[in-house]
Amino acid sequence: MTDDALTPEHAEEGGAAEDARLAGLYHSKKDRVFVRGIQGEYNLGAELARLRSMPRVRKASEIKFVDGPQAYSRHYVEPKDGISQLFHLHLEEYGPGGKSQKHGHVNEAAFYILDGVGYEVHDGIRYDWKAGDVAIVHNNCVHQHFNASAEKPARALVLKTKPMYLFMNMLFQKQVEPRQLEPTPEGVGFEAREEEDDFNHPEGGY
Repeated sequence: MTDDALTPEHAEEGGAAEDARLAGLYHSKKDRVFVRGIQGEYNLGAELARLRSMPRVRKASEIKFVDGPQAYSRHYVEPKDGISQLFHLHLEEYGPGGKSQKHGHVNEAAFYILDGVGYEVHDGIRYDWKAGDVAIVHNNCVHQHFNASAEKPARALVLKTKPMYLFMNMLFQKQVEPRQLEPTPEGVGFEAREEEDDFNHPEGGY
């Protein structure tokens, strides 16, 4: 069937399928939890007991990457988990030639580059990075993250203070360009590395 022959019913089905696809992406969710409610008696004893019962180690093997195919995220700590409302901690993996969404927010963020080479574009200015560097996103900055390699992935551990800022009603944030839904030509077939490698120690130890 050609596009010209699409009936309104087929068009609606295609639109519904696309809506479902978008709904499954973390950065397209319309029901994200940015700040949790805290309820209870004045001394908040039950809330404190709940907090102290939470896991002290989040296992990477229990948290899968989401989104893709150019930019993937593994969210270790966010408000919905019930652990912290001060920060959001996640791992970003960019496929070969991949990029993130273009966006801006009031809160600041720090990207510790674990491996790869790439660059940021902050308010139209380019900043290059490589493994071992830390990239800082300042408040109220429109920015985007890019993998500069056409052959290898890049990854960064991200710590951002979004929950704390939003708790104080500093709500302004906007997506300028969404995450790409198609891979780059060089990234066809790439999948995020679910298993962690020990990059800090040579094989066999020192």
